[in-house]
Amino acid sequence: MIRFQLLAEDAAARRGRLETAHGTIETPVFMPVGTAATVKTLEPRDLQALGAGIVLANTYHLYLRPGHERIQRLGRLHRFMSWPGAVLTDSGGFQVFSLGEKGAGRERGGPGLVEIAEEGVTFRSHLDGSRHFLSPERAIEVQEALGADVIMAFDECPPALADRAYHELSLARTQRWLVRCREAWREIEAREGPRCALFGIAQGGLFGDLRARAIEEAAALDLPGYALGGYAVGETPAEMWDGVARDAPRLPREKPRYLMGVGTPEDLLAGIAAGVDLFDCVLPTRTARNGLLFTSRGKLVIRNARYADDERPADPECGCYACRTFTRAYLRHLFKAGEILALRANTLHNLHFYLSLMADARRAIEEGRFAAFRAERLAAWRADGDG
Repeated sequence: MIRFQLLAEDAAARRGRLETAHGTIETPVFMPVGTAATVKTLEPRDLQALGAGIVLANTYHLYLRPGHERIQRLGRLHRFMSWPGAVLTDSGGFQVFSLGEKGAGRERGGPGLVEIAEEGVTFRSHLDGSRHFLSPERAIEVQEALGADVIMAFDECPPALADRAYHELSLARTQRWLVRCREAWREIEAREGPRCALFGIAQGGLFGDLRARAIEEAAALDLPGYALGGYAVGETPAEMWDGVARDAPRLPREKPRYLMGVGTPEDLLAGIAAGVDLFDCVLPTRTARNGLLFTSRGKLVIRNARYADDERPADPECGCYACRTFTRAYLRHLFKAGEILALRANTLHNLHFYLSLMADARRAIEEGRFAAFRAERLAAWRADGDG
């Protein structure tokens, strides 16, 4: 199980501490995404050196390959991936709806998968087209078998711009699924003892009244933590920031708050300002593999020809291994030559940037100057990162 302490507040921004069976995590925190039980290009010791105390693993992908039962037999995720820190698993819901076979139903504004029913979802694997069924109970069973410290309720994640009628139908079903997830989780706890903490997810799109209803109903279940889902799925950044600023403070104050799948450095600062404690996103690792680096002066596209003779580090203000060791010219050469070291160095840098941003935000909240800190960072992030 987990224990959450709220240590300081600066307006809505929060400084907290999340204690798990696999270590203590200082919040607000960014969780690197290890989709297939690995953060691409990095080893567990790299993540430890970067200061990552918790990573996210993907239930959908691990269920399909190599299978949750195999991972359970091999000692569960921590042993399987040789990771000593905490692990959060999503429920697989987002991937079911985003990667599954699309079918009839798009005209209603929803994802239109093979079959969405009250009992659960039937979908086709993106790997081989095989058919699978995932219910709230099954999603909890799979995540418990994986051995995560934090598990997520099974939900539907409609596109942000789906019409209100679809959001209302989807949300009502997701709320019923949440109750079933809680019961399945409680049954496992009663049978095997407490091992994981279940977080509920509040959906509702951009409709404030639907979000408020979802949060109120989820909070009544008294779960260990809560998440906002269904953001960064088609709306503008401004719409997302406004929604999170409205919704995050509605989540229970004494429980950890998680904003799922978000986002850019600007998104993180907006979320922290709204009172969010946990974040995850593939953005820093995915963009690293495409040659885009986040720096103290903004974005830097290392593959650009302008850096072919540049002897500066990617970010002169950064203390990561890549910036201490390599020049922009060398990083560009590695990327253009298709060398694996380019992907690794870029990933180390981007995750160092994100985790350092979180550490700096924590200090700013403790010192009561988060608003000024946020304004300073936003002002410094110029368009091309060439400063």
